[in-house]
Amino acid sequence: MELRHLRYFLAVAETRNFTRAAARCFVAQSALSQQIARLEKDVGSELFSRTSRSVRLTAAGDLLVPLARRILTDVDHAQEELDALGGLRRGRLRLGLVQTLAGPLDMVEVMAEYHARHPGIDYHIVNATSTDMAAAVASGGLDLAVVGLRPQQLPEGLDHRVLGSDPLVVIVPADHGLADREAVDLAELPATHQLIQFARGSGLRRQVEEAFARAGVEPGRNFEVAQVHSMIRLAARGVGVTVVPRSSVQGPNALLGSGTGLPHGARMLALADSAAVHRISVVYDSKRLSSAAAAFLEVVDHHLRPDQSV
Repeated sequence: MELRHLRYFLAVAETRNFTRAAARCFVAQSALSQQIARLEKDVGSELFSRTSRSVRLTAAGDLLVPLARRILTDVDHAQEELDALGGLRRGRLRLGLVQTLAGPLDMVEVMAEYHARHPGIDYHIVNATSTDMAAAVASGGLDLAVVGLRPQQLPEGLDHRVLGSDPLVVIVPADHGLADREAVDLAELPATHQLIQFARGSGLRRQVEEAFARAGVEPGRNFEVAQVHSMIRLAARGVGVTVVPRSSVQGPNALLGSGTGLPHGARMLALADSAAVHRISVVYDSKRLSSAAAAFLEVVDHHLRPDQSV
């Protein structure tokens, strides 16, 4: 029996769905199914009752859930104590990171300083939707995650610290009817416009949909893209319009060019909706925070309050 088998088992037990469990654990569904089958062989009992429509725990599965949680908690605590004893000379940090990093905090600088302070810590960086990464922190698959979710959208039991926020802006092609405006209301977009949207499950997607709901209009025809910089470039090429955090095109976290402007052919318009902001938080479980993760939070705090000595 391997520890990863227990993590996969708990993910399926908590989601009651192999597809969602695989996404939470950042593995292919086929690989997760194979490992669950291997675990069932090791324990000598079926752990799940599967049908085409549902996944339910068997009696053996119900029995294993609290035991698996206890085993994984004990292992995490043991690793934490060993890391602390070693003075962070070695260890691992599993960090989830969104593409859209709002506000003045430069996560590249944070990671560089952390590495300078603790060069023996191995990084494992994951880029996925905010929903999946927050779930991975809750299940123990990640130590920390920087996500674009509001506190009420986080899994129960997770702690968070707000890292920054900035306004959402509309990116339109230069020949768009609203391109000469400085600010617009989403209700002013033509009914036939095509909206270039970010992936489902992302914090940005939720924030944009909330902004359209406040404006009392439907988002329009949808064009879904998995990369924010591609959304901006597609808007510049006239494929449609998109709504992104201002820091995606300006400042240290800009995804295009030098961070001082837009790609050729694009215009950036402010939103009249003051509630349309992109908030970024780091989420973690304080009850099982490893020494490596706690040290990372210290560096984050230092960059948020540079006058603070750490």
